Amino acid sequence: MSTVRKETIGKGKVLSKATVLGNLIFISGIGPHDPKTGKQVEGGIREQTKAVMDLMKAALEEAGSSLENVLKCTVFLTDMNNYSEMNEVYSSYFKVPPARTCVQVSKLPRPEEDVMIEIDAIAYKPE
Repeated sequence: MSTVRKETIGKGKVLSKATVLGNLIFISGIGPHDPKTGKQVEGGIREQTKAVMDLMKAALEEAGSSLENVLKCTVFLTDMNNYSEMNEVYSSYFKVPPARTCVQVSKLPRPEEDVMIEIDAIAYKPE
């Protein structure tokens, strides 16, 4: 009987960037923060969505995968009025869009900042 291997990518104090179980990758919710400074990126929903998607791309690559292998995303918006602009940027990252849920939430982590979006994902690692 084979054993499924579990691996943690980017382990932090309270969460990991990703967890890999076998060939499945679970990406934690990603906010629009500059990885060098940890500060929120400047701009509106377009800039924040771009930052989140770039960070997701990097996390997937670190886990041995890519955006092409994303199966499902959950998008959290603090204002559903930003849906169309977010969707324009988000959709530009996928040749074939994965399954997705998009919900409005009242607040996202780091309440001292104006975080408008967070996205998590499930992907697979090709064998």
